[in-house]
Amino acid sequence: QVQLVESGGGLVQAGGSLRLSCAASGLTFSTYGMGWFRQAPGKEREFVATLNWSGTNTYYADSVKGRFTISRDNAMNTMYLQMNSLKPEDTAVYYCAARPRPALSYYFTDYDSWGQGTQVTVSS
Repeated sequence: QVQLVESGGGLVQAGGSLRLSCAASGLTFSTYGMGWFRQAPGKEREFVATLNWSGTNTYYADSVKGRFTISRDNAMNTMYLQMNSLKPEDTAVYYCAARPRPALSYYFTDYDSWGQGTQVTVSS
């Protein structure tokens, strides 16, 4: 059974940084494409960033490009999201997701395993 556990969320001032982690178990992590999504109150879940099995290919939403960096450590079965220059509009619950394919994807329907989410709040 695949389990994904996010951590690292919290309250930060605008312009600050946070690093999210997603610890995976119950899967052969190095064969999965992974992604980060977020959902703000009253809004639909939206794509943030994704990377392929090795981390050599990445893709970002335009809203976070240049500020966020996605990465993974296959030896540790962990994915990361480094978030810099945070803005109030980045406030949301952030979810990590795994798909049983090595390629990246920005479609949430391509993912079949999800974490419980971690809250990120950016104050102005």
